[in-house]
Formats: sequence, structure tokens, C-alpha cells
Amino acid sequence: MTKDECFYLGKIVAKFSFKGEVLIKLDTDEPEAYTEMESVLIEYNENLVPFFIERSNLQKSTLLRVKFEDIDTEQDAEDLIGAHAYLPLTMLPELDEDQFYFHEIIGFNVIDSIHGNIGKITGINDSTAQALFEIKKGDKDLLIPMNDEFIEKIDKDNKTIYLNTPEGLVEMYLG
Repeated sequence: MTKDECFYLGKIVAKFSFKGEVLIKLDTDEPEAYTEMESVLIEYNENLVPFFIERSNLQKSTLLRVKFEDIDTEQDAEDLIGAHAYLPLTMLPELDEDQFYFHEIIGFNVIDSIHGNIGKITGINDSTAQALFEIKKGDKDLLIPMNDEFIEKIDKDNKTIYLNTPEGLVEMYLG
């Protein structure tokens, strides 16, 4: 299984006990959805390696305390700190029709209510206070805030997102 077939679940941030338990900082809005997992894929030496879970429970909202099979000492746990955890895309919970995962909309066409087709989504920038659609039209790059008020409709079947952007936003990029 490759990273392209997976989604990022979180990062192992610390060991928890002398019995090999670790804490995974989950990158999710619904950490409780991941307390019953049987296994995760851990990126180890640039490979995704399955680790089977003996038990897990949430500690402080997004920290998942995990005891992996065959990780029984502090030293074993220490080797995993900083590693990233992944799950297969097939394990993502189903979303409502008007919701989407960021990876799903890469390549979608963007239709603005005033300007028509303003390009294709090439990525999502979520390193800012508000996530941004990264849109490419010809040689121009547009950054449009991923704001619920701007999103009119998501047509997953036709890979199109319809936006109603405020006056001046698109003009700023397309001049």
C-alpha cells in the first residue's frame, strides 16, 4: 500500500509508559471515530508498515494512547516517536453530499457565479488561519478562501465546485 492510497491520521508524539505505549496526535475533527482501530500503517524507513493495536483510548481530546502488539519496552516505543500514522482511504467515514475531504477535490473545475470557469483546484493550503483553494488557470494561480459562504454547490459526479466569490476577489488574480 502506498501513501497515495492512504490518508494521514496523525503523528506519534511521545511514549506514554514503560510498557511501550505511545501517544498519537490525531489530525482529525472526530478523534472518537478512531478509538476502535485494529491496526494502523506507520511510516518507518520510508515504508508503510502495519502495526496491530492491542488497545487504545483517547487522552485529552486528540491524543490517542496506543499499545501496539510487539512494542513492549520504552526503547521500542522511542524508535517510533516522530513517525507518521496512516490509514487506507477506504476507512474514511462517508460524508454528506455537501461535504468533502481535501484530497477528493484536487482536479475539480471551479465555476464562479460571475466569472464562469476560473480554473482547476491543484491543492489546498491549510497552513493559514483559513484554508484556501489553490486554483490554476493558465499561468495564473488563484487563492480563494475555503469559506462556506462562497461555496454554492459541490458536484462530485462532474468534479465541479460552484462558487459565489465576493466582488474583486477573482479580478485581483485575473485582472
